[in-house]
Amino acid sequence: MARGNTWEAWIVLTERPTRPENPSRQHRLRGRLATRHIAGRTLDQWQYEVTAGGRIWYCPDEDRRVVWVVAAGPGHPKLTE
Repeated sequence: MARGNTWEAWIVLTERPTRPENPSRQHRLRGRLATRHIAGRTLDQWQYEVTAGGRIWYCPDEDRRVVWVVAAGPGHPKLTE
């Protein structure tokens, strides 16, 4: 189970969504995945690696003090291959 890793992801996304302590686990996506349109705004899109395959994609909205989770799953996202 990935219970501990999931809890760590929650802490990171709520406390420091754009300040990675471990850049190999948490980083901004690049290219066509670098941004996403949410609620009429263009936001940076980030990825957090929960497990070897499991990922969370999210968009921090600093103005609204919200982190939008846009995708989460146990497998590696095909879009990044």
